[in-house]
Amino acid sequence: MKPLKSILLGILTAASLLMAILMLLAAYSDRVNPESYPLIGCAGMVFPLFIFANLLFIPIWIAVKWHRLWIPLTAIVLAYAPIRTYFPINFQTADSVSDSCLRIVSYNVCGFGGNWKYDHAVDTIASYLRKTDADIVCLQEDHGGKGGSGFDKMKELYAYNDTVHLNNTTTYNAMGIHTRFPIIRRERIAYESACNGSMAYYLQVGTDTLIVINNHLESTHLSENERKRYKEVLKGEVEQDEAEAEVKTIIGKLIDGMTIRAAQAQTVADYIKTHSQYPIILCGDFNDTPISYARHTISENLTDCFVAAGCGLGLSYNRKGFNFRIDHVMCSSDFEPAYCFIDSEMDASDHYPVILGLKMAPNP
Repeated sequence: MKPLKSILLGILTAASLLMAILMLLAAYSDRVNPESYPLIGCAGMVFPLFIFANLLFIPIWIAVKWHRLWIPLTAIVLAYAPIRTYFPINFQTADSVSDSCLRIVSYNVCGFGGNWKYDHAVDTIASYLRKTDADIVCLQEDHGGKGGSGFDKMKELYAYNDTVHLNNTTTYNAMGIHTRFPIIRRERIAYESACNGSMAYYLQVGTDTLIVINNHLESTHLSENERKRYKEVLKGEVEQDEAEAEVKTIIGKLIDGMTIRAAQAQTVADYIKTHSQYPIILCGDFNDTPISYARHTISENLTDCFVAAGCGLGLSYNRKGFNFRIDHVMCSSDFEPAYCFIDSEMDASDHYPVILGLKMAPNP
C-alpha cells in the first residue's frame, strides 16, 4: 500500500504544482502581446478556471497532507493583483457618495435593438438613461433604433450630442457621446478596423477641458450560428469530432480578435500618453476580459475604475456562454473613483450598462 500511496501523492503534488504554474501564467498573460505569442496572450480567458482549481486544492491538502498547502497558497498570493483585477472587493455604493460626483454611463446599446425583448427599445433605454441622471453618457453601437430613432431620443435628454458613424465595409456601427457639457471638438484615434473605432471628445467642464475617450475595440466577429454551436458544445450536444472543429474555429477567431485589439490598444495608450496634460475619462466596449493585453495596455497610465471602486465579477456581456466583463471604465489621476458598478437589471441590450461616479482627486 505504501508505494501506491506514494504514487498517488506524487500525482496529486504534480497536479497541484501544474495548476499553480498555469494560474500564474494566465494571471500575468496580459503582459504578453498576442501578436507575438497568441496562445499565451489568450490565457487570461481561462484564468478563473485555474483560480478555482487552486482553491479546490486547499481542502484537499488540508485533508491529505497539510504541509503541501504552500503550493496553492503561494500561487494565490503571487497572483493577488490579477485576482483583484478580475474580482475586486469594494463596498462603497452610489447612495453613500456625495451628489457632487461626476456621473458617467458607458453602454453598448446594441443599436437600440432591445436585445430581442423590447418592441420600443429606444424608449426603454432612454427612460433608463433619464433615471441615471448622468452627466456624460458614452454609447457604443449608437445607431438605429427599435421603435424610433435612438439619436433623436438622446437629443431630448441632453443638450450636447455627437454620434460618429464608423466607416466600414462589413457592419454598420457608430459611437456617440451625450452630455450636459459643451463639446469643443472630437478626434478619431486612428487605427485600422473595418467596423470599430475610438473617439476622443473634448468637453468644456467649467473652466477646464476634459477628454472623454469612447472605445469599441475590434469585435470577435463570431456569427450567430457559431455562438449557437459553441453553446451546444458546452452542453455536450455535439459529436466529439464536430465539437473539436467548432472549438478550433472559435479559438482561431478569438486569437485573431485579440491580436487586432493589441495594436488598437497600443494606439489608444499612446494617445493617452501624449495628452496627459488633460484630465481623461476612458470607457467602452473592449471586447476583452479583465486579464487581457488590451485592457492592461490601456490602463497602464490610468486607474481602472471597476477595480478601484467596483465589487465582484462585474459581468457586462450577458449572452449565455460568453459571460465576461468586457466593458471597462478608467480615469486619469485627476479623479478618484467613488463608485462603479454594472447594472445587470437593465437588459435592453446584449451588454449591461456600466455606471461610474468620479470625484476630483485632492491636490498633491
